[in-house]
Amino acid sequence: MRSSRDPHPTMQFYIDHDWQENMATPRAKVGERAKTHLLILLCAIWLCVGLIGHSPWKPFESQSASIIQSLIDHPFLSANSWTHGHWIAPVSAGHPLLETPPLFYWAATGFAHLLSPLLPTHDAARLSVGLWMLLTLIMTGLSGRELWNLGVGRQTNFIFIGCLGLVVSAHTMMPAVAALSGITMAFYALALVMRKPIRAMWLLCTGLLIAFLAGGVVPALTIMLSVLGLLFVPAIRQHKPTYRAMLTGTLLAMPGIWLWCWLCQQWAPGLWHAWWQSQWQFQLPGNHGYFLRTLAWYAWPALPFAMWGVWRFRHSVLTTYRFQLGLIFFGIAFILIGFMSDRSEVSALPLLVPLTVLAAGSIETLKRGAAGALNWFGLILFGILIAIAWLGWWAMLNGSPVKLYQRLSYLSGLETIHFSLLYGAIAVAVTLIWLSIVLRAKHSNRSSATNWAIGMTCAWTVFMSLWLPMIEAARTYQPLFEDLRKHLPAHYNCIHAQNIGASQEDLLHYHSGIRLHAGTHLKDHEQAKSTQCDLYLIEDQPGKRHILPGEEWRVIWEGEQTRQNRESFRLLQRH
Repeated sequence: MRSSRDPHPTMQFYIDHDWQENMATPRAKVGERAKTHLLILLCAIWLCVGLIGHSPWKPFESQSASIIQSLIDHPFLSANSWTHGHWIAPVSAGHPLLETPPLFYWAATGFAHLLSPLLPTHDAARLSVGLWMLLTLIMTGLSGRELWNLGVGRQTNFIFIGCLGLVVSAHTMMPAVAALSGITMAFYALALVMRKPIRAMWLLCTGLLIAFLAGGVVPALTIMLSVLGLLFVPAIRQHKPTYRAMLTGTLLAMPGIWLWCWLCQQWAPGLWHAWWQSQWQFQLPGNHGYFLRTLAWYAWPALPFAMWGVWRFRHSVLTTYRFQLGLIFFGIAFILIGFMSDRSEVSALPLLVPLTVLAAGSIETLKRGAAGALNWFGLILFGILIAIAWLGWWAMLNGSPVKLYQRLSYLSGLETIHFSLLYGAIAVAVTLIWLSIVLRAKHSNRSSATNWAIGMTCAWTVFMSLWLPMIEAARTYQPLFEDLRKHLPAHYNCIHAQNIGASQEDLLHYHSGIRLHAGTHLKDHEQAKSTQCDLYLIEDQPGKRHILPGEEWRVIWEGEQTRQNRESFRLLQRH
């Protein structure tokens, strides 16, 4: 009887679980190479598609874009940039309070500096997201292999990239992506610690530092409390090298965390104290019900696989380390997120890590009928999504079907879209790949997860290839605010603002370089008479009459967001 960590498993394992169910012994090695190549190809496509080619979208990317632009405006090597808090506690134009430590913004700004001659600043910065997600995929796959067996790492990544809630967040320029990388690194360290305690110690230290410096208290506290919970597990407590490695790895991260906190207190004390207090605010009642409902679709298909695994191995769940680690980590993360995070799908990202790892090894024990049903559900779901993508693209090109064209035109504000040979060729190639998978794939337990990952990647690629012009038109503020910048007078004191949201203010700063001065957000026109600013930016409420705040004001610019549900703006100047 071979152990689960045997580096030389029997050939029978590979024959029985070949991804195409080929039973011939000579095909085993070919199958292994094919699976590895498929994983690399899928992850590369999944990572790259959607990272460039569009402006920052609110709410998450607008704040990041404003902060990155602010860091670019304040040189890294300037002492004033640090001592005035610009680099140690970066804030955006529309969010005057510190929300996360700066690690993600440092990395994104580095990418922007490096690649900005070739790409727009936001696209160059967004490529850093691809690097963070690559690290996340590597750590997730290694965790699955370490806790289960050789070959399970691939299935872990297939399930992970197939999660319905991950794909959009994984291509969004926001600190939560970097925090997820730190969490997965720490999770892998805890999976590895019994076999390689020294290596796991350094991984745990690095993961904890990344999680805190990118996400703040909640992800760091999740890791530290998980370590504390695992220290009471008999297998850990009785194995001294493992016990010491977990404690030492946690303690080694403390100087780095303390250093940032101390520097932030010295150079931006007001921001740091407000941030530290906000990090320890508990929400009562908690948001656990919201996150349970969210996980029902957000973590699909990892959630049902993981639940089945817990049930299937229920007699050994409390005594097997892989389940002890997964359940302790998930339970602590779920409790903390419910009490200390806002109602946001992004907050549920850390929950995907233990669910995916538990699901990867459990899929082998799933009953064939259930695996087949899940497989066909994925084929039908992604087939419908790909068909909708093509039908919507055709409707915008040709105006038929009329109802679909009218709806898409209303939502995007476009009357038609231009045909792109490159993106059209990509969409055709990916669709043909999807059809070949549907027609040729043999179905097994593992192929249900693989086909789901392929379906998710193909659907995402087709949508981003064909619908990106429509999505961009509906969400971008770049043409609007760049046009506003052209109409600014050469000299002015400051700008009033009315009805301008925080995300809009961030994008206004990024696209036009305009900062609305603190205290200039007005609730009504009467307050404009008592201020000293000579410009007044108004977002007019839909359906309300556009009136001037006084006779001393005149309109010098008007603009509208592209989409049919228009946001209209006016810029007024005092004369």
